[in-house]
This record gives sequence, structure tokens and C-alpha cells, in this order.
Amino acid sequence: MAHAVDSGQTGGPWGGAALLTDPIRFAGVGGGGGEMDLPASRGRWRKRSARSHAPLLVAVLVLLIPASLLLSSAYSSLLRSILPFSGFGGGGGGGGRRCGRSPELEGERFLWYAPHSGFSNQVGELRNAVVAAALLNRTLVVPPVLDHHAVVLGSCPKFRVADASDLRAAVWDHSMQLLRERRYVSMGDIIDLSPIKATVRTIDFRMFVSLWCGVDMRKTCFSGLCCAVSGGGSLPGDYDRCRSMLSGLGGSENGCVYPVQDDCRTTVWTYQENNDGALDSFQPDEDLKKRKKISYVRRRKDMYKALGPGSEAEDASLLAFGTLFSGPYKGSESYFDIHESPKDRRLQTILEKVEFLPFAPEIIAAGKEFARKKIKEPFLCAQLRLLDGQFKNHWKATFSALKEKLKAVALEMKKTQGSGPIHMFMMTDLPPANWSKTYLADIAKDGRYKLHTLKESDELVAQTAERLMAAEHGVRSGFIPKNIANTRKDCDPVQLPEILLYVEESVCSCASLGFVGTAGSTIAGSIETMRKNNVCQL
Repeated sequence: MAHAVDSGQTGGPWGGAALLTDPIRFAGVGGGGGEMDLPASRGRWRKRSARSHAPLLVAVLVLLIPASLLLSSAYSSLLRSILPFSGFGGGGGGGGRRCGRSPELEGERFLWYAPHSGFSNQVGELRNAVVAAALLNRTLVVPPVLDHHAVVLGSCPKFRVADASDLRAAVWDHSMQLLRERRYVSMGDIIDLSPIKATVRTIDFRMFVSLWCGVDMRKTCFSGLCCAVSGGGSLPGDYDRCRSMLSGLGGSENGCVYPVQDDCRTTVWTYQENNDGALDSFQPDEDLKKRKKISYVRRRKDMYKALGPGSEAEDASLLAFGTLFSGPYKGSESYFDIHESPKDRRLQTILEKVEFLPFAPEIIAAGKEFARKKIKEPFLCAQLRLLDGQFKNHWKATFSALKEKLKAVALEMKKTQGSGPIHMFMMTDLPPANWSKTYLADIAKDGRYKLHTLKESDELVAQTAERLMAAEHGVRSGFIPKNIANTRKDCDPVQLPEILLYVEESVCSCASLGFVGTAGSTIAGSIETMRKNNVCQL
């Protein structure tokens, strides 16, 4: 997979703060340029001072410049305490250090990560992030839903991946694009986080950067509560400063931020396996090492030992990961291998809860409504992924699986003396206009089948999107400052999100005649999980 990440430099297509707010100019603190009035008793020295003291002043300045450089860190800390943006202050942990602008977040410890690729991959990363936050006792910063492949990682098996800091910068830049285009939607709006609420603390990304960085995030809001908690009187530089902080491009920010640079080329995260530092079973082969000049060695690393109590990361207010995506490959996990914890009951409970995180109630209800009121009959669901990535090369296998499933359903219906056509809900990324000369066109013309589909413009989908955004699940599911918990402010709402995929998955969870999905598709895996957990009960 080709790299499509930001270079990490500010001022890129999504990084320039000038695109977000108009430039603001202000006078420097104690800037000089005006003449200071001296006491009257010293008036007799005024006529001579400008001329006779000039050499002395120059000499003093020459001596002061090196001293000021030596004291620059202290001067910087002073300015940070005076200027409006006071985040990322210096000092040792517990020695008066203040990380972040808002006192509301004082003493909290956060975990942030960089999601990537398609929605199903982003959900997988969210599950792993919940586990990491629980393990390290940190408040999870819940990110937005990113556009499909707007940010990509690369290929872990081929050891061709984006550096963690570049990935975090790319996520920030895309989040700012969503803000400018008013298309922002939180993962907490789409995914129901209530199953983990009692055991893992969360905070919405919009609220976190508004309180921590002091930036105005109201352009990401649909309703009043979000507007009340996401406002701020930010300066243009605050956006760049926040980008630097979250990405880790600015280093550790005086100990306030710990940017995790370990990625899947060198690390597989584990917990309580007693093999910390051991070689992982999957390593780059010799041919790859020679062709790509790769020197990486993959080791299994205990996350709690590396980033928990007693580690350098422990004292940082913000722990910033790159990707947390992982998948099985050649008998190993590509990056995150924490699936059970029999010795730690609390973490085991979390692992069981995140095995399945359902969609928000509005999405589940929409799927049920379509099945009950539109299809009305028992039906089969077919999820056919034909255009994206590797799937465009496997049409034959995908259509073959569908043919076999239809034959099996037809035989089953014949046994039960069923009559009439087989109702089938079709979800596919191939537009109906392109069905001609494919197996889908044959099915559409065949009287033995009755096809049902959904479009983004359908009234059910549009109404569900409006109800979903008005509910403000993303903001309400996590931390809200007490002084504004019941406050609402008017703001211009964001665009309604595209939720067709989520509603389609919900419909498929209701398919009583079964389900057939594209082999290897994470969407198919998501639907299978929903069906396994009996999400739809008509």
C-alpha cells in the first residue's frame, strides 16, 4: 500500500492555522518602543543620559544576551504562564508543572492514538485503544471518524509503514479538514461506548483539544452541548502548537507528552506473558532484508512494563501512540497481541466487553425498521465488496460464493414448502449503473429473487443521521466539565454524516435466511460479529 501521510511539517494543505481563523496581531508583552517617564527627582540626568550612557547600554546588552539564552527555558515558562495559551508548561512531574490550558483537566492522564484506513479498521483500533487505556489507567481520547483511506499506515508484513509521528500529524490534518468542511463526526457518535463507560474513562477529541489546547472546535458541532464545551478564544498559532503536541513532532513538550514511536516493524505489544523482549515469531525474511535494506527485528514487549508505573512514560500527562491497528499474520499479531488476561480480572472484563462494540441505538433501530417495514419477509443479506483494494481482483470468487449461498437457501425453502421469490438485501460498493454484464444484473432480472437496496439519499437514512447527530453521543459519553454540563449554545450545525454503511450492516444483522460476505472483508467480519451477538431481535 502506498504511503499517503503528511510529511509532518506545519503549513501543509491541512496544517496551516491561517486557514482556520483570520490572523490576529497583538502587541508583545512589555515590548518597549515607548519612553518611560522617570521620577522628577532624576530629571537632571535626562539631558546627558541618551548620549553618555549609550556605550554602557551596549556593553550591558552584549553581556545580557548570552545570559538570556541560558535562561531561555525559564523565560519561556514565564511567558507561557502569562500569555493566553499556557499549555505544555515546563517543570518536573508534580513540581508545579501544568500540562494543558484548562484547570478542568489538571491531574488527568490521557491516551491518544492515530487511526487510519477504512471504518472497520478504525473500529478495530478503537477496541485496542480501550484495552490500552484500561491497562495503563488513562483517559482515552476518542477520535473522529476519518474518511475512507484519508490516512493510511502502509504494509506491516512488508515493513513499509508510516512513522508514528507522521501518522499522528496526518490524523490531525485530516481532522482539521473535517472541521473546515463541517463534516466532523465522532467515533463516539457512531459506536455505542456505553458498554465500557463504567470501567474506562473517555473524552471526546473535540473537547480534549478545546480544553487542553484552547482551540475553537465549534465548527465540528451539530448541537448545543457540543458548542458549549468546544468553544474557545484561540489564536492561529494554537492550532499549530496543538498539532505539534499531539503528533509528537515537538518532542516530549517538557515531559507533558510521551510520543510512542514503537511500531509494527519492531514491536508486538503484550501483557503478562513473561517473555518481555523475546523475538516475535514473524520477522522480515532474508530476501526482504536484502532488497529493502531492512534491519528491523520484531520483539514482544510488555506494554505495562514499558509504559506503565516506573517507566518514563508514566509521568507524562499525554501518552500519544501511532496506529493501534493489528491483525493476525503468519501465526503472529502484526502489532497488538493482548487478547486475554486471566491474571488481571479487570482487564479481562474489558477485553470481553470490547470484543463487540455495537452501533449507536439510532443506527440499530434504523436497520430493524427497514427489515420490518420495507422487506417485511425473511431475507438473505449479501455483502459484496468489489471495488476497494484487493477485492477488485476477486470478483469470480465473490460471485461464486453468492451463487452457492443462493442454491442452499433455495433448497432450504423448498424443504419447508416456502413459495415465492427469495428476498435478498444487497449491499455493495458497485453502483447499480455498473451492474450490466455481471452476475448482479442476472440476479436483478431473475424472477426467483427480489432485491432490496438502500441509498444514502433515502429518507430513512437521512432521518437516522439527523437523529444520531442531535443525540450528541460522542460528547455525552465522556468527560464534560461540571460548570457547563447543562449549558447549550447555538451554533451552525455540521453536515449530516454519511451513515449508509452502518445502516446497511444493521439491516444485514436482521437477515433470518443467512448472510454471505466477501472473503477477507472487515465489513463482512463486522456483520458476522453483529449476528453472533444477536443485535437484531425483530
